[in-house]
Amino acid sequence: MAKTRPGVPSKIKTGRKELDTYTIKGTNKVVRAGDYVLMRPSDAGKPPYVARVEKIEADARNNVKVHCRWYYRPEESLGGRRQFHGAKELFLSDHFDVQSAHTIEGKCIVHTFKSYTRLENVGAEDYYCRFEYKAATGAFTPDRVAVYCKCEMPYNPDDLMVQCDGCKDWYHPACVGMTTEEAKLLDHFACAECSSDDDVKKSQNGFTASPADDVKVEAKRRKR
Repeated sequence: MAKTRPGVPSKIKTGRKELDTYTIKGTNKVVRAGDYVLMRPSDAGKPPYVARVEKIEADARNNVKVHCRWYYRPEESLGGRRQFHGAKELFLSDHFDVQSAHTIEGKCIVHTFKSYTRLENVGAEDYYCRFEYKAATGAFTPDRVAVYCKCEMPYNPDDLMVQCDGCKDWYHPACVGMTTEEAKLLDHFACAECSSDDDVKKSQNGFTASPADDVKVEAKRRKR
């Protein structure tokens, strides 16, 4: 299976009937409009494509087609993969397509960014999306996101970060001169600016789960 080029409409024949469900070939998994699916790529060496099913149709010969909206992986975007992109990150594109239902290999879940960061265990079927992407221009929505640490990078949920007990800012261990292993052993942390501040208050639990969980901190971040 190959994606059509963005902006090139797929040929849709008349005489089709809309279906409520489709059962993935060789499985008992049922697909409905609104579900997220994994679709077989044309290159066997690539990971499966991810799409959201918009509509399911069958023709008079019972050939089933799915109208889908593609998610792009960072490496498929015009800007490519960057340091802050997580391994399971996807962009919801404006690229719509029609494909044979037989190319559907399985189902998956595309979480919101915040929901994904709260997962206790990330499964193979779990992905997340925080940006919409215009395939023709490479533009993103939103075009500004919160940044963290001295390096001023957006949060990557794959990377461990530590929170300063004083200013409540978040830091990558490597950016403050420590290893990930050392960071995991910390009960408390104070950044260079706060380490000499006698007013820094130490709590019993120095960290919240992630920057995405710390709503107050995120609201105060500089925008990029």
